Amino acid sequence: MAGKSFDTIVIGAGPGGYVAAIRAAQLGQNVAIIEREHLGGICLNWGCIPTKALLRSAEVFHLMHRAKEFGLSAGKIDYDLPAIVKRSRGVAAQLSGGIGHLMKKNKVTVVMGEATIPAKGKVSVKTEKGTEELTAKNIVLATGARARELPGLEADGDLVWTYKHALNPPRMPKKLLVIGSGAIGIEFASFFNTLGADTTVVEVMDRVLPVEDAEISAFAKKSFVKQGMKIMEKAMVKQLDRAKGKVTAHIEVGGKVEEQEFDTVISAVGIVGNVEGLGLEALGVKIDRTHVVTDAHCRTGVDGLYAIGDIAGAPWLAHKASHEGVMVAELIAGLHAHPVKPESIPGCTYCHPQVASVGLSEAKAKEQGYDIKVGRFPFIGNGKAIAMGDPEGMIKTIFDAKTGELLGAHMVGPEVTEMIQGYVVGKTLETTEEELMHTVFPHPTISESMHEAVLDAYDRVIHM
Repeated sequence: MAGKSFDTIVIGAGPGGYVAAIRAAQLGQNVAIIEREHLGGICLNWGCIPTKALLRSAEVFHLMHRAKEFGLSAGKIDYDLPAIVKRSRGVAAQLSGGIGHLMKKNKVTVVMGEATIPAKGKVSVKTEKGTEELTAKNIVLATGARARELPGLEADGDLVWTYKHALNPPRMPKKLLVIGSGAIGIEFASFFNTLGADTTVVEVMDRVLPVEDAEISAFAKKSFVKQGMKIMEKAMVKQLDRAKGKVTAHIEVGGKVEEQEFDTVISAVGIVGNVEGLGLEALGVKIDRTHVVTDAHCRTGVDGLYAIGDIAGAPWLAHKASHEGVMVAELIAGLHAHPVKPESIPGCTYCHPQVASVGLSEAKAKEQGYDIKVGRFPFIGNGKAIAMGDPEGMIKTIFDAKTGELLGAHMVGPEVTEMIQGYVVGKTLETTEEELMHTVFPHPTISESMHEAVLDAYDRVIHM
């Protein structure tokens, strides 16, 4: 190693950590990054990216079955699960390798190993060759999170899976139970259901995708059921009895417990922060329910120690982690760093249909005392969606009736995860309804529905 003293050490090379390291290096700092497993972290290797590769295969498979609708013919349509997984793993490997190139390009020292912080400004790393002792004025914690496991529902890799097992499945499930209908659960439910698994989703809350606007959740649920999924809301898996080749799930719903048999269970009941073994408690770092407590600038309260991304709490999103990484690097460099605003962070779920949102839901806006105007536009009124043969979807906008501020935007349908950024930019620029109404949207595009949803909030909708 060229030197063991650095300006900044980043622990964890996921989308928060590696971005923090790059930005710090751009600002002239001598930077080291420590990673115990794979560059790119969970997101690139076992999360965001490989799941999208799987879902793309499922999307193409679904479209192939609709060939006749488009005047096309296709022979025997089938899938090869190992080949689908191989492609997904290849995509992940390609991007992970790209992070290594970026580290080298930006002259960031990469140390592969397990880090602890024995004292302020000091990092001890257990590597294959022994222990490295490093020092730095600034340390950035970006250790991420892992799947939460509930007592009695622990994964075994055979009958009960976490997201990691589901990304490299030992077999194709025939009868699948997914516990949890957040983004991770519903994406895997969508993937395996599209490939033909008899899929049941159990959600403890009163609706699927519980963080989304209630109207969008209801629309998505209707679509999932239409595709053959079974949705159980206000339900809880109390127990899993495992036997050879099968799992009996004890599901409590409506005050009664019923038993159902499955051959595979995917547990997607949230995450826990990777805070253990770092020595944080001894340093005086406050930890709340496995996540480090920070201020708006990701400072832990311990001088020179910052925490970003999943370890620092919700929302647990890669893009939030990356922006926090940039903010902290700029703060360390003495620049005027702007905190990441939670209300301007978009959330995307890549199931079929896709779901995306930013800002307040209708219910949250009302709870906060806003007098609101709400606009809606269905994709059935959009020419491009009809031409694509995919008119199932809608966009919902929420404005402050007094000021015209865009409080929230919510979407369900094809490619909405690509379109939500239009509203995110609007929120960042503190756009009102007037600027959005005066914006020219290209025709024909699904994005015209974004314009119509704004117009509808003010009784000016054209195509409905």
